[in-house]
Parts: sequence; C-alpha cells; structure tokens
Amino acid sequence: MSTVKEIPLVEQASELWTAVNAVRRRGGTVGLVPTMGYLHEGHGSLVARSAAENDLTVVSIFVNPLQFAEGEDHGTYPRDLDRDREMSAGAGAGLVFAPCTEEMYPQAPITSVAVKGLNAVLEGRYRPTHFDGVTTVVAKLFSLLGPGRAYFGEKDYQQLAIIRRMASDLSLPVEVVGCPTVREPDGLAMSSRNVYLSADERPAATVLWRSLQAGRDAVVEGSRNPDEVEAVMAAVLAAEPKASPDYTAVVDAATLDRPDVLDGELRLLVAARIGRARLIDNMGVSCDRI
Repeated sequence: MSTVKEIPLVEQASELWTAVNAVRRRGGTVGLVPTMGYLHEGHGSLVARSAAENDLTVVSIFVNPLQFAEGEDHGTYPRDLDRDREMSAGAGAGLVFAPCTEEMYPQAPITSVAVKGLNAVLEGRYRPTHFDGVTTVVAKLFSLLGPGRAYFGEKDYQQLAIIRRMASDLSLPVEVVGCPTVREPDGLAMSSRNVYLSADERPAATVLWRSLQAGRDAVVEGSRNPDEVEAVMAAVLAAEPKASPDYTAVVDAATLDRPDVLDGELRLLVAARIGRARLIDNMGVSCDRI
C-alpha cells in the first residue's frame, strides 16, 4: 500500500474540526503546519517538529487566493497533492487538510484580519495586500484548529512576526512556534518558488545568502550603522547580474523597526528577483553576543 493512501485526506472544515476534537477529548495535543503545498524539506522539518511535540499533526495545503495580488502567480503556483501527502506522511503527519477555495470562502469574504504597521513594511511595501490575505486565512485555520500549536519557518520571518502578533492580539489559543530555515548545501533557502529558477539562474540565487553573510560580517566587525550594513548587503546583490534587488534591511528582531543605532537582537532581510522567481531570505545576528 502506498504512503499516499495511508494518511487521511480531509477536504471539509467540519471533518477537520471533528478529527482534532477527537484527539483533544482523549487528552491529546494537536499541531498544525499551514502550507500552500508543493512541499520541500523545509516543510518536512516543520512537520517533524510538530510530530515530535504533538499527538496529531495536521498539514494544511491551500493556495490561498487572498494573498496573491493581480498579476502574481496564484494560477501557476506549483501544485502536487499526491507528493505532498506522501511527504507529510513520511515526516510524521497524521492528517492532510486540503480544502478547495469554496470550502474556505463559501462567500466572497468581506471580513479581513490586518496587523497594522507590521503589514506595511519590507514585503508589505512590494506586496501591499499580501499579509492581510495571510493573516485572514491563518486566523480561519487557527479557528478550525482550536487549542494547539502552529509551526512556521523563519524563512518567512516577517510573516512569522505578524502571525505571532495576530495570535497575541486576538487571544487565539494557538502557540506559534518558529523553526529555523532549512537550506541547500550552498546556502539557498528552500522555497517552493525555487522551482521557477532555470539551470543557469540557480547558482545566481545564492547571492541572497551571500548578501546576508556580508551584512552579518559587517555587524560582527563592529558596524552599528544600519545604512552601512544595508549598503554592504546591497553591494553583494548588485554584483550579481541576474539579480534584481528589491530591498536589503536590518531591523529589530522583535518589532521589525529599523533602529537608528544597531543593538540587541537584529534581523537582516533581503529580497530580489532572479528570472521568474522572487526570493526572500533573512538571518539573525545579535549585537549583545559580539
């Protein structure tokens, strides 16, 4: 029997609610790994972490239209449900929740969740409707999950910070767990959109990681000027002909504010286009430990 047939597939919200409640009635715990599918080893690490910490791990697979602007890749976003089910099962998930759009949004939604301020900086400047779509669908998933834990990768660091703030502000009974970025051997952060990279673009994509390393080195070597650190990262991006940079940034790790003088826990962030792929990456650095 194939692994795909061994892991239950749930497509209706009512079925998910029944499944997670049955576990909690037995005193068990539930973990959720929200995804848009086309899973990779980074997702697998989230599933494995959840499976180690909970009695049931649910992987949700939903390409959420609300977080795509007109002209973005909602229609062409890679999809492979059978492969996703197999990978989820192999990493320890107990159930896959894969609703259709009509199940998640029976009516065109007129209610949205917005984390003001955090949704307007960095990625929010380039994708102004994106994070409101993310927080709206995640709030729905948290509502369906009920008390439990939800696992998100640090690769999408701004998203992680926004979801943490949303859960706190709305008193949602879900612990938001951040997990380290999983990388290829050459440093490229794993992403479903890496599939868009052509063979000659793939080596160029490591420029994001190299840019972050240069920014980290500048901080480690004593720079406390955010302009200087961002310029160092930007210079690395600019040296790669195939990269079209969107931004380099150094921010406070907790608030995403840009400090006047670098101090404490920081996050370095970069975004660039390489061919069809728009890639983001980030790295933490602590001034306190230098």
